[in-house]
Amino acid sequence: MSFLRNCWYMAGWADEFVAGQMLPRTLLNEPIVMFRDSLGGLQALHDRCPHRFVPLHLGVLANDRIQCAYHGLSFDCSGSCVHNPHGNGAIPKAARVRTYPMHERHGMAWIWMGDAALADPAMITDYTPMDPQTAYLGKSYLHVKANYVLETDNILDLSHIEFLHGSSLGSDAVAQGVIEVEQHGDTVHSRRTTHDEQLTPELARLRGVPPGQRVDRWLDVRWNAPCNMLLNSGHTPSGLGREQGRSVYVTHIFTPHTDASTHYWFAIAFSKELGEEGRRLADENIQWLRQPFTTEDMPMLEAQQQVIGDQDFWALKPVLLASDGGAVRARRLLEQMIKQEQMPPSGLS
Repeated sequence: MSFLRNCWYMAGWADEFVAGQMLPRTLLNEPIVMFRDSLGGLQALHDRCPHRFVPLHLGVLANDRIQCAYHGLSFDCSGSCVHNPHGNGAIPKAARVRTYPMHERHGMAWIWMGDAALADPAMITDYTPMDPQTAYLGKSYLHVKANYVLETDNILDLSHIEFLHGSSLGSDAVAQGVIEVEQHGDTVHSRRTTHDEQLTPELARLRGVPPGQRVDRWLDVRWNAPCNMLLNSGHTPSGLGREQGRSVYVTHIFTPHTDASTHYWFAIAFSKELGEEGRRLADENIQWLRQPFTTEDMPMLEAQQQVIGDQDFWALKPVLLASDGGAVRARRLLEQMIKQEQMPPSGLS
């Protein structure tokens, strides 16, 4: 599967970008160098000098310009070469590098990898519940050696937590949960509700469930192309309505590193109305979540990727289960969007 280009991908947490420091990162197979300029804005350039193809991030960033470490050509935020220290200083017309629009929202840095003229910040996925202005966030990152769509499949079908995370996130009630899948425009919702469930002791403690209390739990995942998800995870004492329960929001955002590897940013949010208790819960929960994500999800997805290799997913004829509805809907929609994006303009062949 090719990548969707005309959309926003997460490029990192906003606080990763510090003035005066370059951050190199490969996104969608492309080497990018990013930095925060002197006015606080985010900038991104193709990380390759057009002269001898040296990574620009090996050079020096000063006055919003990157000087190549090899022969000293300097490039500004527009990608133009603005200084040639050789000969009479004439700058070749081809001495420029591609730039990428960036935007900061809800504590996240976003990059547009397609046609820059189409980059509209209004198209950035809404992560209001995760805004650091109103919530304490526990944030983390993993680099996973698996295709990003395998990652989205994993979150859109949470039936696996009964089996893969049985001692942490799951229980023997998950696979029998009630599943609802809806699509509204380019947004897919996959909702799973369990009834009369006994959470694992540690999950119950972290989510404030009294020992021994049975709950009804909901796991509502919202997917937006290409790979941006928001999980509303909550519970209520069995038999009571959601309005009497508690929920937390968790982000699962995947940006392709290469065709077979992925940047995985995830976070959990607790309202600042909780004060220091909210900060403590955010820190404690994210540290606890790293364990199943790192030692259970990641090895499983990487093993899956090794088996699939570069073969087409559908050509392998996967057996589909009732729990696959959300993942299949999102896959099909993403494939349709990529195909439409790659179609030649009307009247051209």
